[in-house]
Amino acid sequence: MSIPHAEDRASRSESASARRLVTSLALVCALAVPPALLPMIGGNVAEAQIRTAPANLPDLVEKLLPAVVNVATSQTVKTASRGNTPGERGNPGNQGNPGGRGQEVPQFPPGSPFEDFFKDFLNRQGRGDQPAQPRKVQSLGSGFIIDSSGYIVTNNHVVADADEITVTLHDDTSLKATLVGRDERTDLALLKVESKKPLTAVPWGDSDKSRVGESVVAIGNPFGLGGTVTAGIISARSRDIGSGAYDDFLQTDASINRGNSGGPMFNINGEVIGINTAIFSPPGQGGGSVGIGFAIPSSEAKPVIEQLKQSGKVRRGWLGVRIQTVTDELAESLGLDKAKGALVASVDGPAAKADIQPGDVILKFDGRDVTDMRRLPRMVAETPVDKSVDVQLWRKKQQKTVQVKVAQLPEEQVASASPRGVPSTRSDELTALGLHIATVTPELKEKYGLADEATGIVVTEVDSNGAAAEKGVRAGDIIQEVNQDAVKNPADVSAKIKAARDQGKKTVLLLINQKGDLRFVAVRIN
Repeated sequence: MSIPHAEDRASRSESASARRLVTSLALVCALAVPPALLPMIGGNVAEAQIRTAPANLPDLVEKLLPAVVNVATSQTVKTASRGNTPGERGNPGNQGNPGGRGQEVPQFPPGSPFEDFFKDFLNRQGRGDQPAQPRKVQSLGSGFIIDSSGYIVTNNHVVADADEITVTLHDDTSLKATLVGRDERTDLALLKVESKKPLTAVPWGDSDKSRVGESVVAIGNPFGLGGTVTAGIISARSRDIGSGAYDDFLQTDASINRGNSGGPMFNINGEVIGINTAIFSPPGQGGGSVGIGFAIPSSEAKPVIEQLKQSGKVRRGWLGVRIQTVTDELAESLGLDKAKGALVASVDGPAAKADIQPGDVILKFDGRDVTDMRRLPRMVAETPVDKSVDVQLWRKKQQKTVQVKVAQLPEEQVASASPRGVPSTRSDELTALGLHIATVTPELKEKYGLADEATGIVVTEVDSNGAAAEKGVRAGDIIQEVNQDAVKNPADVSAKIKAARDQGKKTVLLLINQKGDLRFVAVRIN
């Protein structure tokens, strides 16, 4: 009988341990599998795996890469010498540098690899009384060709304030680019290069047809390294990241890092459905991707780029309404079957001429459903100026259709105790809302900084634990309507609340004037 070598025994022991470990892991995985997926376990496991990229990815990328370019910009920045007095240009107040010995650090567009370097370098310059010399600041981003004649799309923040723009093609050819136009509101820009040969262009796709879970490919040309490809899925749609009124981003887990701004996001058909623009990077991550990236949808970008191509600027439609979200509580107060549409808080311009009124809910605009408030501004902005459209409203529990002639968006829009000696009203109805109210008086106007022409009922005290406080009502607000009926005195308010309670309603709808900003709030009665 032969005795195994020690190495053999150890190997067999490790194999046995490995088998036990695999068995344990298999058991844990089996326990974690949702019941709906259990039938898939018995078949070919490889067939059940989720693929995050199409099988023909290499062939697809090979066709798309030549259309993706690197966009390099340079900007001349003046720096101030030490010895400036507080408040001088380039050294406002000498913050962080006592004694008036500071200098201006240039503001770099996102994506510059030299950002930290220049900050450190410039902080060491300007010693003595001689002013520092103007310096060239560089920024890098990505873009993509949409027309073989040389039109290139990128982000506005990549080329903003640039003195020179250079585009580097996939074959390392460098071309000087001119800025055709840019739009700060959507963070889009259009460039033009002159090439002796036709360029490879990519087509637009329809982002409105894209679905969560759909495979996407993001391509950029960051830092002049050449085409960089990442793949993933659409993680979410209609994301609002607080960058503007037209936020409607596609969210993806395809890696988008610095220098990829302005690059395209493709669907599996090789069509551009998004422009990679922003990432979420928590503190301490160094600005890198953590799997949450955002792209401007092509349905928003395409009409903007077309206008930039035609005229170098964007003309947006204007309806003239201030709107707010229809919550479940507001929907109940308004008699809607569910929360939908956009609630009109105030009107101006075209809307006022068309008899749209505060308290109306816009359900459809130009034949398109307004599923939520954030969709309406984009719908209106995309509408050609001077076009007449039908607007379907919900007014006092009935549908109504009006026709509005869309105007051009004005440029200026592009760019708690009761006071002493002032009686306030408190009733059981107001107690239910957590409010004290009073008729507007000169003393209250002075106390709360109200306009001279202010009239009606002012909130003088708000219970911090009450229902009104939950909805942001605060002292100094003026109550103009209750359940879409005008109120003239505190007694009217109490009577309207009591009537709503007697009818079995759970909420009461208030129209609040908060420092000139009109908004509706649905406040719980009990």
